[in-house]
Amino acid sequence: MSADLPLEEPGRRLSPRARARERHVWDGEYRSWDWYFAVIWAATLAFTLGSSGPGVPVRAAAAGLFVLLLPWYVVVGRPVLSGRVTDGRRSLVYVAGAVLLLLPPAILVGEMRIATFALVPQCFMLLPMRPALVAVALVNVVPVAVWAALRRPGAGELFFPALSTVIALAFSAVFGHWIIRIIEQSRERAELIAELEASQKEVSRLSAAHGALSERERMSREIHDTLAQGFTSLLMLVQAVQSELDRDPPAARRHLGMMADTARQNLAEARALVAGGAPADLDDALRRLAARHGSPAALEVTGRVRPLEPALEVVALRACQEALANAAKHAGPRAAVSTALAYTDTRLLLSVTDTGRGFDDGVPRPGYGLRGLRSRAAEVGGAAEVRTAPGAGTTVSVRLPLPQHPERSRP
Repeated sequence: MSADLPLEEPGRRLSPRARARERHVWDGEYRSWDWYFAVIWAATLAFTLGSSGPGVPVRAAAAGLFVLLLPWYVVVGRPVLSGRVTDGRRSLVYVAGAVLLLLPPAILVGEMRIATFALVPQCFMLLPMRPALVAVALVNVVPVAVWAALRRPGAGELFFPALSTVIALAFSAVFGHWIIRIIEQSRERAELIAELEASQKEVSRLSAAHGALSERERMSREIHDTLAQGFTSLLMLVQAVQSELDRDPPAARRHLGMMADTARQNLAEARALVAGGAPADLDDALRRLAARHGSPAALEVTGRVRPLEPALEVVALRACQEALANAAKHAGPRAAVSTALAYTDTRLLLSVTDTGRGFDDGVPRPGYGLRGLRSRAAEVGGAAEVRTAPGAGTTVSVRLPLPQHPERSRP
């Protein structure tokens, strides 16, 4: 996974506006609850003052008591309902106060029971199921029970208030259960969104770390295959010049020229490494590498030469550099080295063969070269193979896949 690619959450990326819609229902539409409470409160007051029930003094007293419910809602209830206050005790205090403020006027005037339509949803929004049912039962049953105890109405007069109380309780229980389920689902959704956001941050962090690690590994391979080998050649040439200054000045001058060429090539490699560039002409680059080898290793190219993807060219070039450097170090001064590059319809085949000492491939060897070569080839879907045995020389082969679309041949 690349650290440069945008990471999407499962399903969709949530914009700030979408996250706002994922809040609790009553948080997102709280102004609607304000209007709902105001309408029910005003309607209750209007029906109470305009009823033909108890006398004017009783209705006025009931209305005076009921008016107190409005500031109680604004000062205590609204901060709790809007989520600004999350203390469960404040919720219980508000509901208990609202019930106590509603019961006396509801006992005095039956029309006051209309206010239960505003109070019942709040009970289920603020309290767990059982306490909410208790509060709902109080505001529905107590006014009718006290009215019946004081008035002692007949069966016919008591039937409709009792029936309305039972219906209100049943409706409240069903409606309250629905409200609580919405609340629970909203909270679960909010927790899920928080987990998804945390997971996205963790995935982004791990992706960035993986990208940085891959880049460090790539840079270490590039430095090993280019700059480190160039500096090794410079050191070897310096040693040769030191031994030739007195006894063979012409050879020393020739080696100084080679040192200058190697330094310029190293500088070019460093600039290409910083720029992330790749060789523009693979076969020419490989010919220059083969010519720079201690004992020139002529390059044989077969097949239809054509442009390649930069990643494939880099792998082929670095593989040839590594194989030639190993041959110079380990094959021995008398070993002959040959290099072959073959273009087929589906593959690019590179092989570097020397007739040197060879080694036992089954014995673990220190160093990064061959391991890095195999890793580099695997990154582009290819493979690297080393065939060797003590005294039998060494062959390093690299097979890289080529694109299946037709390519234009180089002139």
